[in-house]
Amino acid sequence: MTRTPPPGGIDLFDVERLHLAEAEEPPLPPSDAMARDLVWDGAVLANPALFDGPVVACAGLERTGPRILRLSWVRVTYRHYGLRRVPGATALASLFVNVVQPTDDGRVTVARMSPSTATPGRRQLPGGCVEPPPDGAGLDVCGLAGQAARELIEEVGVHAAPATLRLWAVTRGKHGSVGLTHVAPALPETALRAAFASAADAERDQGREPEPDGIAFVHSPRELAGRAGPHVDYPEPVVRRHAAGG
Repeated sequence: MTRTPPPGGIDLFDVERLHLAEAEEPPLPPSDAMARDLVWDGAVLANPALFDGPVVACAGLERTGPRILRLSWVRVTYRHYGLRRVPGATALASLFVNVVQPTDDGRVTVARMSPSTATPGRRQLPGGCVEPPPDGAGLDVCGLAGQAARELIEEVGVHAAPATLRLWAVTRGKHGSVGLTHVAPALPETALRAAFASAADAERDQGREPEPDGIAFVHSPRELAGRAGPHVDYPEPVVRRHAAGG
């Protein structure tokens, strides 16, 4: 497995095979559960748009061979992450999919989140939290590609068949969050801008604000850093690897 030296504490792993195994949520002391619920209730008061929906968390990530990873996953809800603000409590790592959508000249598409989201102005790759499969069903690589394809449609308006998205890297952030990065077929910048504009207009026609309110295209980590606004931690090593032809 190739591991990029972690700039700013971010790990990036090249991966050829990913094995997924469901695990049970660790037991939680009643005092931590009560504190978690208080944190969540306060967050909802501050932002009524928050929804305690089902989500997948990462319970463990380990190397089992060259370019082979094993990921343990757990069914939780967004409320679980309130544990991050409970002193002494331990929260599982968040798990998300994201997509490198290249232009035909090698740049990477970066989205800017709109003011109506929980992270206004934040720069990130198109993506989102992993959703759990139906009870009794497993999580697999094809299903993850399907979720990545859905995020690409919802956030930048690009329709890519899941089979065309390749799991390209796995990142582990400074706070333990794990990203499953897929790469999509390259498209011209004009086509990407038109797809984004069409998707944003469709959201507004439904009376909703688009999640991202803008996109940009970057060749390098320096160009990425030059974009105004807060940034999540994982795009920098992803853009670095892509620029190097990884």
